[in-house]
Amino acid sequence: MESICERCLGKSADLLFPSLPFPKQNLSRPLSRVDFCWKGQRRFVVSCASETLSITQKDFPGEMTKEVKLWGGRFEESVTDAVERFTESISYDKLLYKQDIMGSRAHATMLARQGLMTESDRDSILKGLDQIERSIESGEFVWRADREDVHMNIEAALTDLIGEPAKKLHTARSRNDQVLTDFRLWCRDAIDKILVHIKQLQVALVTLAIKNEGLIVPGYTHLQRAQPVLLQHLLLSYVEQLERDADRLVDCKNRLNFCPLGACALAGTGLPIDRFMTSEALGFTAPLRNSIDAVSDRDFVLEFLSANSITAIHLSRIGEEWVLWASEEFGFLTPSDSVSTGSSIMPQKKNPDPMELVRGKSARIVGDLVSVLVLCKGLPHAYNRDLQEDKEPLFDSVKTIIGMLEVTAEFAQNITFNRERIQKSLPAGHLDATTLADYLVKKGVPFRTSHDIVGRCVALCVLKNCQLLDLSLDELRSINPIFEEDVYEFLGVENAVKKFSSYGSTGSECVAEQLFYWVTKLGINRDK
Repeated sequence: MESICERCLGKSADLLFPSLPFPKQNLSRPLSRVDFCWKGQRRFVVSCASETLSITQKDFPGEMTKEVKLWGGRFEESVTDAVERFTESISYDKLLYKQDIMGSRAHATMLARQGLMTESDRDSILKGLDQIERSIESGEFVWRADREDVHMNIEAALTDLIGEPAKKLHTARSRNDQVLTDFRLWCRDAIDKILVHIKQLQVALVTLAIKNEGLIVPGYTHLQRAQPVLLQHLLLSYVEQLERDADRLVDCKNRLNFCPLGACALAGTGLPIDRFMTSEALGFTAPLRNSIDAVSDRDFVLEFLSANSITAIHLSRIGEEWVLWASEEFGFLTPSDSVSTGSSIMPQKKNPDPMELVRGKSARIVGDLVSVLVLCKGLPHAYNRDLQEDKEPLFDSVKTIIGMLEVTAEFAQNITFNRERIQKSLPAGHLDATTLADYLVKKGVPFRTSHDIVGRCVALCVLKNCQLLDLSLDELRSINPIFEEDVYEFLGVENAVKKFSSYGSTGSECVAEQLFYWVTKLGINRDK
C-alpha cells in the first residue's frame, strides 16, 4: 500500500472527489491519507479525519487514473499491473537518491552553462532538488512504484513541484547514463565506508597482539602441528591480509571513478554539453571515453564484488580458526559472554556464534559475485534491462561485508587467550624439529641429510614417548655423531622461536618490528 499522490494530502475530500459519498460530518475535513493497491480491480483507501472508506476506480472515473509514464508518448496502453510489479526497481534503488540528486544538480548546472536551459530554470531545479532531498531524508517523501525507479520518482516529483522547468532536466541524458553515474557515485561512497571498517578491525587485531606479547602458540599446516610461532605473528598475518583487501578496494575505486554522464542511451548526443564539467563537479577523474562502454559494462561492479568476496573469505578463515580455538578440544581462547550465545536445550553451552555467522555469511557474498557474473555473461552491447539486476547483489554484499567486519572487530575486543592451556599443549608435536634441522645445516650438513637425521630423532622420541629436548646427547650421537652440547640451545619451543631471524619471520625481534610498523601506520597509542 503506497500513497498515490502527495498533492491530495491536506485537501478536503469534497473538493478532491466531489462525487464520492463521504460522511457528511467529515466532508470538508482535510485528507490525512490517500492510498492505493494494485491487486485485482484498482482500489483506493481514503482516510478522511477519523473515517476510512474503501472505494474503487469506478466510483470516480477519470479522477485518479494511472499516471502517464515520462516515456509514454508513443504508447496507447498502460503496462499491466503484473508488468508494473515485475519491472519496478524503486523498492531497492531508492538507496541511490542522494547520488541521483547530486548528479542532477551537476547536470542542470552544466546545461545552464552551455545555454541549454536558462539560469532561472536551473535555479528552480536546484531549489526543487534541495526540497526533495530534505523530504526524502525526513521520511516525508512518497516513493511510488508506478514511477518505476529512483530517477523517475525524483524527476516526476520535481515536475509536480516546479512544473515546466523540470522537464528540461533530462536534456542530453538517458536513464542509462544516469543510473551508471548514480551507481558509480554510490560505490565510491560504499568503498570509503568499508575501508573505515577494515581499519577498525586492523586496530582491534594489533591491540590484541600488543596484549599478548611473548605468547607462543602451535603453528599449523594441514591442520597438523608444524612449528612454534608467536601469537602476535599470527594476529599480524590477519592484519596483512586485510591491508591487501583495502588496497584492492582502493584500486577498484580508482578504476570506477570515471563519469558516464552524457553518454546518454549509448551514442552520446549532438547537443553541446560539457562532460568534463559534470565529471569534475562530481569528483570523477574524467569522463569515460567511449559512450557505449560507459552504459554497457559492469566490470566495476564485478571488481567490487570480487574484492568483497576475497575480504569475506579472509574473515571466514579467521572465524573458522577462532571457532576451533574456542572449542573444548583446543581451549586456546575464551570469548566473553557479550559476544557469545547459549543453547535453547543445553544449559551448559557457550557458543561463538558471531564468528560462525561470519563464516556462513561469506557464502552469501560469494553468491552475490556469482549472480552478477552470470548476469553479465552473454549480454549483447549496449544497455540491456537485465542490468537492473546488478544493484541488489551489490547492496547486499556491501551491507553484509560491513556487518562481518564490524562483528569480527567486536569479537577480537572481547576474547582472551588461555596462556596456561596453550603452554601445556606446546610440547606435543615436536614443534622444534625444523629448528634442529637448521642446527645441523649450520654444522655443514646438507639439508636433505639433516632432514633425514632429525626424522630419525623424532622416531626415537615417538618410541620413547618423549620430546627432542628429552633426548640425551649420547642418544642424539647414536643417530649421528655431529651433535654437540650446543644442540640444546636449539631445542624446546622457546629456543626455537628465538632462532628465527629472517625478515618477516616469527622471531621476537622480527615480530617487534612488524608490530611497530602497524602501530605507527594505524596510529595506535600504546600507552592507552
